Amino acid sequence: MFDEIIYILLGIGVFFNILAGVGLLRFPDVYTRLHAGTKCTTFGSIFICGSVILVALKMWYQGGAEESVLALHTAIALIAILITNPTGAHAIARAAYRSGVKPAAAVVDDLKNKGRRKK
Repeated sequence: MFDEIIYILLGIGVFFNILAGVGLLRFPDVYTRLHAGTKCTTFGSIFICGSVILVALKMWYQGGAEESVLALHTAIALIAILITNPTGAHAIARAAYRSGVKPAAAVVDDLKNKGRRKK
């Protein structure tokens, strides 16, 4: 039963990372590509790191003391991913916007009007 949970978590993580790759290939502009790349890889990484942590805890429970370090390293890597992935995507999107890159099919651009809406 424990191994099935690990495989399910790993499968979900791989599925979302594949979706990120498809989104990077299919979406038309930098903003939607960032959305696909960031959201899907962050979500996929959560499940993949969860499966690695469960594997490490299973090995630790079976008698290996050094495998607990693997769970700790994976948790630290997951925290780093959760912080840096959205922050990096925000910085790239802001740089693209300030460089004049237009969204592919945007109808309203509130940032151009500096937050003022026309009535």
